[in-house]
Amino acid sequence: MAEPFTTYKLIVLYMAKHAKETLTNSQISEFILDREYTDYFQLQKVLSELTETELLRKRTISNSSYYELTGEGAKTLSYFEKELSGEIKNEIKEYLQSHGGQRQERILTPADYYTTPQGAHAVRCQIIEKESTVLDLTLVAPGKEAAQAICRNWPKKSQEIYENLMGELI
Repeated sequence: MAEPFTTYKLIVLYMAKHAKETLTNSQISEFILDREYTDYFQLQKVLSELTETELLRKRTISNSSYYELTGEGAKTLSYFEKELSGEIKNEIKEYLQSHGGQRQERILTPADYYTTPQGAHAVRCQIIEKESTVLDLTLVAPGKEAAQAICRNWPKKSQEIYENLMGELI
């Protein structure tokens, strides 16, 4: 049987693997604290260690932390997933099913391009959280292929770009 601290890490990794979208700190906390697996401070230590070892990726948008499983995290979980009891796995899946539908609407990162009247390709990139636009950015791309690449990369890079902009402007 795994050490308790290791079990908490596995629970978080398993949650991240089976979640439809990124998990918030509050969702992870709600699941673990409601079942009294551990206390808040231990859980924050777990999340910090999983992020530092790059098993989870953490993104912060408007004072909310979001966690997603990395490739390394998925690989690690595949080795140790058997250490989690079937009962815990079922609890996690039930929790995610009952709380999972809400996440899809939390953060949207739409990006689309269009041809301007001057014939250039403009790309509109947005970050929308809880129906509020957090960032609305329009760029002129050097060509259609570049505009398509920006649209493809925006969901992956939006958080980093947002943080860089805020860091430069504040």
